[in-house]
Formats: sequence, C-alpha cells, structure tokens
Amino acid sequence: MQTIVGVLRGGPSREHEVSLQTGAAILANLPSDRYVAHDIYIDKQGVWHDRGRPMSPERVLRQLDVVLIGLHGEYGEDGEVQKVLERFGVPYSGADSFGSYLAMHKLMAKIRAKEAGLLTPEFRHIERSEDSEEVARDIIRSFHQPVVVKPVGWGSSVGVSIVGGYAPVFAAIKQLFADGARSVLVEEHIQGKEATIGVVEGLRGEALYALPSIEIIPPKEDFFSYDAKYSGGTREICPGNFSRVAAEELQRAAKVMHRALGLRHYSRSDFIVTPKGIYYLETNTLPGLTTESLMPKSLAAVGIPFPAFLGHLVNLALSTKNKNQQARNRLLGVS
Repeated sequence: MQTIVGVLRGGPSREHEVSLQTGAAILANLPSDRYVAHDIYIDKQGVWHDRGRPMSPERVLRQLDVVLIGLHGEYGEDGEVQKVLERFGVPYSGADSFGSYLAMHKLMAKIRAKEAGLLTPEFRHIERSEDSEEVARDIIRSFHQPVVVKPVGWGSSVGVSIVGGYAPVFAAIKQLFADGARSVLVEEHIQGKEATIGVVEGLRGEALYALPSIEIIPPKEDFFSYDAKYSGGTREICPGNFSRVAAEELQRAAKVMHRALGLRHYSRSDFIVTPKGIYYLETNTLPGLTTESLMPKSLAAVGIPFPAFLGHLVNLALSTKNKNQQARNRLLGVS
C-alpha cells in the first residue's frame, strides 16, 4: 500500500517563489512506486489548495499519511505551519514548532550558539523602530564599518544588507521596520570564507550524519544575498577548500547547533571561517531543495540520490510519530 504524501509549497512569505521551486523538486523526485504525492499549494494570503481547489487545512490533512514541508520563510520555518500539523496529528518532516521558532529567531539562535561554546558575530538587537537612531549612533562608535543589517525572523538573506556609516546604517534599519520586520539585528561584519554544512539524522548508520562542507563564493560585487543565492552567479565548491581541521570543526559545529536548537530530521547551518576561528551565522530548518540549492549538492557529493533522501525524510517523519505514540502510551500505561 502506497503512502500518501502531502507536499506543502508556496506560502505567505517573501520566499513564496523559491518555495514553489522546492516543492516542485520534491514532487518531481518523490519515488512514485512507494508514494502518492499530493501537491498542496498555499497562496500568498495563506489559503490552502489541494489539486487546485481551495480547502481548509483540516480537510486537506485528513487525506494524508505524512507531510513534506517545502515552505520557506515566515509561516513555513517559524513554527506556524508546524503548529497546524501538530494540531491535527499529521507527521511531517523537519523541526517541530518550537525548534523552528528558535532557529528562525536569529537572536535566540545566536544565544544558543554562545551557550554551546561557538563563536558568533557581536551584535545589537533593535526591537522598536523609534530606537533606530540611537542604536545606529552606538553602532558607528562600537563596530568597525561596514556592518551587517538583517531582520530577525526572515530567511534566505531576504532584507540583509552590508552598509557602513551612520546614514546608511540608520536607513537600512528604518527600511526593515518599514517593510514589516518585527525586530532587527546589526552584526559586526566578519571577513572570511563562507561555509554551509547540512546534517541528516539516521543516515548511514549515524545518529546525526554531517554532509561535506560547501564553500560559498558569491560574485565579487555582492555577498551571499537573496539574489546571489538564486541567480546562479555564486560559485559553490563541495567539498570546500578548507583545511582538514576546519572541515571537521564545521561538521562538529553544525551538529552542535542542530542539537542546541532542538531540531530534528535535517538542518543546514551557515558559518564564516576566519584565521581567528569559525563564526556561526544561522541555521536553516527547511533548507532549499531547488536545483540551485545547497543541500542537494552536498548529498550528491557523497553519493546520496535526491529521491533516496526524500524517502528517508518520509521515514523519519513516520518514525517520529510512532515514537511519540509509544511515549504517550507509556505515560498512560498502555502496552
């Protein structure tokens, strides 16, 4: 009997278009001999559609055995859609609602990284737009320029800028608040090689398997911005040109953050490698799975076909449901 897999894509976030590509890649590569795929489209207003028809989440989810989440950004990676799936008891891939929220909240993720003993860029956190001017002046006095200005709760480098000087920093902060950011981080700009590392639970007999490092070389006139990620202009080398010591430390740090954030199934963490050490940037709980995305490239580098990886995610999601049910049964004294 084939397993019915719902693939969520789209969503009410700034990464709607990329999510459509991730969902399309999942749908195209999910082994059809084992699974029946349902294309679940969520529009920019948050309305769910099953095979083109608007439908309530409850009616959609009632038909499914398991869900693979192809959403990115707000609603997909911040724990909101996970709450919906948990409410209706549908197993799904990726971090649970709380782990998703922690990882998406860049400030909380940085605090967890520091507690775990990792380096992370120094920062200022701005919670109110009216504090922007005062914080911008403090940043000019305290940090070398330029600095990195980023929204706390968006993904794929959406809204991130690297600017220097009071007026540009102040303008970048104000613009993020104007665009709807709930709070803003301003970080010191760490110069070095950018790296990303994916980890997958239960792969090749390991509780948490670290994929090879990817070195990211964006265009000279850009950093690894949203446009650089999906334009095809960025060079991505796998495995990256890092020393053996640095490569092993990157893999260790990615595992540390996966556990420190309480994640599950798979994740991908971003770092900067410098002569002074390796700096943690952030963790993606639902890494992109498009043809331009990093996770499929690192999987291919170690000989793991994308369809096999998707089947592994389905199994992880179903096994998590079984473990949760067994735990509940033990609490209730049911054999």
